[in-house]
Amino acid sequence: MLFFDIESTGLNIVSDSIIELSFVKVFPGRSEPEVKTWKIRPWDYEHNCQRHINEEASKVNGVKDEDLRNCPLFINVAAEVAEWLNDSDLAGFNSAKFDLPMLAEEFERVKAYCRQRMADPRAPQAGKDEAKQLLEKVQVDLHAPLMVDVQNIYHTMEPRNLRAAYRFYCGGEDFENAHAAEADTLATFQVLKAQLDRYSEPDKYREQVLKNDVKSLAAFVGRKYVDFSGHLIYDDKGEVLINFGKYKGRSAREVWQSDPGYFRWVQDGSFTLDTKDQFAKLDKEFRKEADEARKRPATGDELRGLQEKFNGKLF
Repeated sequence: MLFFDIESTGLNIVSDSIIELSFVKVFPGRSEPEVKTWKIRPWDYEHNCQRHINEEASKVNGVKDEDLRNCPLFINVAAEVAEWLNDSDLAGFNSAKFDLPMLAEEFERVKAYCRQRMADPRAPQAGKDEAKQLLEKVQVDLHAPLMVDVQNIYHTMEPRNLRAAYRFYCGGEDFENAHAAEADTLATFQVLKAQLDRYSEPDKYREQVLKNDVKSLAAFVGRKYVDFSGHLIYDDKGEVLINFGKYKGRSAREVWQSDPGYFRWVQDGSFTLDTKDQFAKLDKEFRKEADEARKRPATGDELRGLQEKFNGKLF
């Protein structure tokens, strides 16, 4: 069984990359596992440049762009990674939802690059042969192995529901009439009071404390959603971002400017009325901003930009 974990430039599997990959391979009848970790320079194959690490990801994993400049690309270690994956089932913590798809995506990028290299009439034959050899070595089907997700076992055996919370915080017994609205509501009240008591002082496992203050407690919700279904979210600067589909992670304002039909598509799609309402409010806001920008005098920077763009020459 091969236990694995990755760190990445961000959480978007389509547009982010692995920056660290660690394997722990366990063999039947052998007491000591084999361990291998790669630091990887994240690479954008389409634009042929290093991929930037998202600021939020960097805060979590502590890695900055400059830390990886001398590290190999995934394509440089792909054959070795594939060899480690050989004849192994897989295991990880919440890996089925993110780590595994991200690893598979990196392999697909390598395969696509090799095929492109082999088909390029300008590429030297030696380069084509090298691409062909690598392509043969990275034919990994990550759908084939069994996948053990330790987080799923944890959540199944130790459920994170109201009954479990009540048992943990309020004396070890179930409350009566669970799943009746009034009983659940009263139990929730009791759980919060017990949490305030339990986490009022820091200890050796946690420095953070709970304050008996609504604003402080509400901060535990985490990232603030614009709509209740989470299709629109705020970033740290208060900018609204798209949180799904092809524009995930993009500013809603930028999407409105580059693809205004997207907002109409949302109104015609299978989204909640609240989501459609929030998109409509943004559309109204952006239209107002555009109208005001057209009416006001141009700034010096804008005029200089126009002067550089239109220099009096037709060709």
